Amino acid sequence: MGIFPPSRLGKVEFYENRITDWAANAAGIGVTPAAIADLQTLVEAARAAYGESEKARIASQAATQDFYDAVRAMHNGPGAGSDIVDQIRGFARRTDNPQVYVLAQIPAPQPASSIPPPGTPFAFSVGLLETGALELKWKCINPEGAGGTIYEVRRRSGVNPATPFVYVGGSGTRSFTDNSLPGGSSPVTYQVTAARSTVRGNPGQFTVAFGVGGGPGFAITQETDANGNFIRKQAA
Repeated sequence: MGIFPPSRLGKVEFYENRITDWAANAAGIGVTPAAIADLQTLVEAARAAYGESEKARIASQAATQDFYDAVRAMHNGPGAGSDIVDQIRGFARRTDNPQVYVLAQIPAPQPASSIPPPGTPFAFSVGLLETGALELKWKCINPEGAGGTIYEVRRRSGVNPATPFVYVGGSGTRSFTDNSLPGGSSPVTYQVTAARSTVRGNPGQFTVAFGVGGGPGFAITQETDANGNFIRKQAA
């Protein structure tokens, strides 16, 4: 096992924890005071760069959340885009006029598919990335012959089951990186729904608890379906 920590920040802290003693004992450890002074400058520059990167990361998260909120307001808010599309479709049905879809530049409803809806996501796992984002993974058994499945990811913070889920993004694979999780959120419940065109499967959801054992860890504490039916419980 090497003496240097594997992470970049760990390396910065490695030198910060030793540089003062090295400077005080330069001759005794076989290095020159000038070399230690040069290293001190590099350590300070690395710490400053880390501070700037943290500011940029936080600003990026805030800007990303602003973008998500703006898209939600545009698409899902009362009287917003999805409501307008519903009005157009309703008008086309009432008038039985397919030209409405042509004028609105939206596809006409397709005949019902014989392929069953997508499956329910299960067997969730979570990993913490170096950036602080959470990487979510899951399994999902979809019908044979089904293609174009998209997974919609929603998030709810806290323990109140009445708190609504917030849409945080979608993925064409069985994984998703949540880089917009606010600091101090615990526990967090994710809901993942498989969707294919206008057909949706049943959501699966799971809860992540942070600070497990009084430390910085985390664990999936419970996995349920959207109705709260128990699927499995993992030891924290």
